[in-house]
Formats: sequence, structure tokens, C-alpha cells
Amino acid sequence: MRPMNKPTWTRLALAFALSYATAGIGGALTELGPWYFALKHPTWKPPDAAFGVIWSTIFTLCAISGFLAWQAANSPALRRRVAGLFGVNAVLNIVWSALYFKLQRPDWALLEVVFLWLSIVALIVGLWRLSRWASLLLISYGVWVGIAAVLNLQTVQLNGPFGGLG
Repeated sequence: MRPMNKPTWTRLALAFALSYATAGIGGALTELGPWYFALKHPTWKPPDAAFGVIWSTIFTLCAISGFLAWQAANSPALRRRVAGLFGVNAVLNIVWSALYFKLQRPDWALLEVVFLWLSIVALIVGLWRLSRWASLLLISYGVWVGIAAVLNLQTVQLNGPFGGLG
């Protein structure tokens, strides 16, 4: 394994900065206040403290995946593809948090989570030829968002219909 030069370290740091910025924005939109605690949740829902650990792990894996994919992209077109796939996914991740927590609309978030999950599939498939490791690192993200979608669905079923903006 050859040592990383300064531009490589800079790209790795940028991948972590962008990934954690996405996490930070989503986290800032996540308000666990009276509205959230008044919701009925499925009995199998993980404890709230587990979500931070899970998402921190996922965003770390996303940063490493993005770095590996960027390193493997040997043309401007491929780098644009990598940036586009991760950019769309980041926006959809943030929008889900805004819909569910800020607007207090788990029903709208349930519709949006389909697009978020599809963006993860697009990342996994879209990165496969560039870097198998970059692609494989995202599988846990897809699995977790699938679980979160089922949790979202059951929360809507237990609490709906939702109306107004809270």
C-alpha cells in the first residue's frame, strides 16, 4: 500500500467534511420534542440513542465510499457522476429529515423515503464499475434506510392521518 500524498489527504478530508455536513444538517432538522415523543412507535423501534450511532457509522462509510469512488474516477465525466450521485442522495437525506421532523409530516416523509432509497441503489449500482469497495460500503446504508422506511410506514399507520404543519 503506497502512502497518501497531500492532495489525497485533502480529498479524504473533503469527503468526510461533505458527508458530516449532510449529517449535521439532517441532525439540525431532527427535533425530538413533545410532538415526536407523543407519537406511537412500533414496539420494535430501536432506542433513540441508537440512531446517532447508526447514522454516524453510515455517514463515515459514505465518506470513505465517496473518497474511494472519487479516487477511482479517472475522468471529469466520471467525477461529475460520482459528485452527482452523492449530491442527489445528500439532498434527499436532508429533505427526509425536514419532512419528518421539521414539518412533522411522516406521511410525506414516507413518500420521499422511496426516492432516498432509490438514490442509494443508484449509488451502489453507479459506483460498482468504478470501485467495488465504494459500492459495497453503501449496502448497510441501503439496508438501514429500508428498515427506517418500514419504521416510517408503521409510525404513519399508528398515528395518521397527519394534517397541518404542526
